[in-house]
Amino acid sequence: MTLRFLLCALALPTLALTACNSSQPPAKPPLEGARIGGAFTLTDQNGQTVTEQAFAGKYRIMYFGYTFCPDVCPTDVQAIGGAVKKLEVSDPAIGAKIVPVFVTVDPARDTPAVLNQFVSAFHPRMVGLTGTDDQIAKIKTEYAVYSSKGDASPGAGPSGGYLVNHSRQGYLMDPDGKPLALLPQEQGPDAVVTEIKRWVR
Repeated sequence: MTLRFLLCALALPTLALTACNSSQPPAKPPLEGARIGGAFTLTDQNGQTVTEQAFAGKYRIMYFGYTFCPDVCPTDVQAIGGAVKKLEVSDPAIGAKIVPVFVTVDPARDTPAVLNQFVSAFHPRMVGLTGTDDQIAKIKTEYAVYSSKGDASPGAGPSGGYLVNHSRQGYLMDPDGKPLALLPQEQGPDAVVTEIKRWVR
């Protein structure tokens, strides 16, 4: 019989509790302390001016992309919207705390009307944000997002005929607007749910 077993069995104060507790302390969010996020002034899908204060007290998912993206953005946003829907069913208290936000990196084409049609297809509470070139450049800097307009395509249609190269990240932010973790939206909604439940309290 080991000393550890005896301590646990006898439940000796303090020392026994230390010896019996083999669980690890809670992990810190991977993005804790990172300089990501900040103040912004943008326009939502309803044409209303929105600042970061509109999301105070809520966890938010910040994803950057553009509506004319042919594959990656719709797939990622579908995973994010699907994850929030799953949480609203399985863990309503958690689901209600989260606001999914889509920020365009293509403000020239992504007007409020275009964003409205796009975000409403993925989740009824998803917020779409656009703005001037300067406003979008500012929030991209705040969130360490890269994007650049590609060359025009021959025979450009109503979409303008160009792609936008951009970094692919979805941030989970806390109620104070501080970064918690990157979301694995490329792995589908279940993976996003798992990561959200790891950090949302």
